[in-house]
Amino acid sequence: MATRRSLETVMNKAMQNPRRSTLAIAVLLLAGSQAAWAQGREAGNSEAYPDKTIRIIAPSSPGGGIDVLARFLGAKLTESWGKTVVVDNRPGAGGIIGTSAVAQASPDGYTLLLIAGGYTLNPSLYKKLPYDTMNDFERISLLACAPNMLVVHASIPVKSVGELVAYARSRPDGLTFGSSGIGTTSYLSAMLFQQRAKLQMVHVPYKGAGLSNKAMLAGEVNMLFSAPHEMVPYAREGRVKPLAVTSSQRLPLVADVPTLAEAGFPGFEVNTCYGMLAPAKTPTAIIEKLSRKLADILETPDVRKQLESLSFTLIGSTPQAFTDWARKDLARWSTELREAGIQPE
Repeated sequence: MATRRSLETVMNKAMQNPRRSTLAIAVLLLAGSQAAWAQGREAGNSEAYPDKTIRIIAPSSPGGGIDVLARFLGAKLTESWGKTVVVDNRPGAGGIIGTSAVAQASPDGYTLLLIAGGYTLNPSLYKKLPYDTMNDFERISLLACAPNMLVVHASIPVKSVGELVAYARSRPDGLTFGSSGIGTTSYLSAMLFQQRAKLQMVHVPYKGAGLSNKAMLAGEVNMLFSAPHEMVPYAREGRVKPLAVTSSQRLPLVADVPTLAEAGFPGFEVNTCYGMLAPAKTPTAIIEKLSRKLADILETPDVRKQLESLSFTLIGSTPQAFTDWARKDLARWSTELREAGIQPE
């Protein structure tokens, strides 16, 4: 389609020659009708949306925070719009596999991506990604944030972070720590903890939080940073020991568990933030419709009660606010990981 500037140039040249004036007017009318048609088509698509099944790709294994939030919101969207919303788990590579799949999907609003910390962490952890973090996606809404909780297997003879550090230093081979994979906040929390505590530990990555949690319970790893709501039931059963949370304040869910800052690591704070994305070039009207609907769902009293009981801090931002946050978080982790000596692979 001709640009506004090129159309003005054509008009000016044509008007200098009366024979060309009719052509100039025809060009302008055609361009105007094309623009109006495109705008009308987008508005029409938005009004009809959704008219078929929506797929939310969760780039993690079943059972983790991404999966829980994707299924919860998917059920609410289905309930609200009367159209089926399915969750498609695509774990692996710290979320890169699932994220890449959405980057290549059709930009029609029927393939969405629920991301967590890896979205803004991976550009600082990997030298090359199969997608452009900002340009290959439309940001719909920053949904919620939640901290991690440091737990150790019940067999580890410690009751505090200080005892854990001393115990780790006494073992020549060090301790093992599990994670949801490189590029996740469970990995980042452990790496920053290791660096701050001056420890040497062995990393055992898994394809998502569901699998790393199972490994923790089975005693395959000694310690793990995981979502609090996922570990609390097992702590009550005595299968794991919660030692600290990565938030700046204690959590109501585990009020007797100190923050890492209280446990001797001032300024230590890592949160997992979750957001909804769509492929680049998804119509703006559809992005805005999704964003408004998600914000409405998160404002519902019963939804707030359920998710806040799981230690989620709900947000429900606009697309622009999500984009602004993403740019700042990308810059933040680039600086913090470089200062911590964590090099991209």
